[in-house]
Amino acid sequence: MAEESFQERTEQATPRRRRKARERGQVARSADLTAAGMICLGFTALFMVGPQLVDRLHDALRYTMANAPTIALSDPTFRTVMVNSISDFLVTMAPLFIAMTAAGLVMNVLQVGFQISPKAMELKFDKLSIVSGFRRLFSMKSAVQLVRDPLKLAAIGLIGYMAIRSEFESFALLSDLSVAQLGATLARLTLVISLKIGVAILIIGILDFLYQKFDYEKSLRMSRQEIRDEMKETEGSPEVKARTRQIQRQMARQRMIAAVPEADVVITNPIHLAVALKYDPSEMNAPTVLAKGQRLIAEKIKQIAREHGIPVIEDKPLARAIFKMCEVGDLIPDKLYRAVAEVLAHIYRLKGKVVR
Repeated sequence: MAEESFQERTEQATPRRRRKARERGQVARSADLTAAGMICLGFTALFMVGPQLVDRLHDALRYTMANAPTIALSDPTFRTVMVNSISDFLVTMAPLFIAMTAAGLVMNVLQVGFQISPKAMELKFDKLSIVSGFRRLFSMKSAVQLVRDPLKLAAIGLIGYMAIRSEFESFALLSDLSVAQLGATLARLTLVISLKIGVAILIIGILDFLYQKFDYEKSLRMSRQEIRDEMKETEGSPEVKARTRQIQRQMARQRMIAAVPEADVVITNPIHLAVALKYDPSEMNAPTVLAKGQRLIAEKIKQIAREHGIPVIEDKPLARAIFKMCEVGDLIPDKLYRAVAEVLAHIYRLKGKVVR
């Protein structure tokens, strides 16, 4: 038992373990990949709505400055102007907000699929534990993050610097541009630099996702004992299954014994085997096995047959053949028709029935 409790987790996770992990919100996901998608799509949307945003702000400022005296008399606090300005700003920025929200959702769905995990939002008091906090702080995962995060920041900073440096020639020409040209050029430069940084974060995010996937699969691994325990939990322990099968056999045996009084004849071995047959030409295409058994069950079948006046015929070859070839409820196979028909004909003559 001691060896089993310290088994290494070398086996792949079962579907049930994966499903439970997803229900708890434990999935392989990279926040960097989501951030990269939001940055790239967000700045692209900002570049597209930028001129419209500038025009709206320009019109609002121009209107306010031109009508300041009138506005001040009717609305000394400028409350209406502020509300209208904020409303215009939100309407103008709505495509940007929608684009960033959609990018975040799409990147998350691409990584983990569509999954709502209420358990992940439950308050877990063990996270407030100082001991658990120290364990997480000095865990291998924290050590990896301590090395990984500064490297990511350094890489992003380097790429950002290189992106800005590549545009130095454009910066030197800004002083010769008009205000409109200056705004358009700065917007273009901002978009180019932001997209370069976004692509860098995207590459880092992909690498981080691959690592998160590897770490996630490793955390889900199971020992052979855990797999056996799960099988017992889902399918039941062997003892319970054996007991269930035993009860089912007992119930089937009771139903079989209860059907013996309906038989037309019982064919025996004569000691070891007994087979009860019934034939109703109006309902059956061939004689049917109502019950069969050996040893004690065979004795029980013969006893019930005698109590109900059912003929018990000794025919060793036929009894063995039916017992071997048929289950309870089966029709007699073609190759045994003749032998069984002779037995039934003999029984009908004894009872004075007409054989049809």
